Amino acid sequence: MAVQTLKVRIITPKQVIFNEDSLSISSTNTVGKFDILPTHANFITLIQNSPIIIRKTNHQLVTFKFPLAIIYTVSNKVNIYTDIELPQI
Repeated sequence: MAVQTLKVRIITPKQVIFNEDSLSISSTNTVGKFDILPTHANFITLIQNSPIIIRKTNHQLVTFKFPLAIIYTVSNKVNIYTDIELPQI
């Protein structure tokens, strides 16, 4: 049986800084901690200065932290919108 994934993109006005299939996303909004897993219900939330943790398909964790971001989830696609660009590594 194939493992279900989420298509995760982090988008700024100038570029896409992350674009990979992933297993889950975790963060904290004003209500509390939450996780987004495959087949998650449609969801939108605002994240302020909280880590956004993405579990990639190889189980590696990648963490991003932005002053402000919007997470929008629909049909196993998660778009994270921010206006902050990260330096290239």
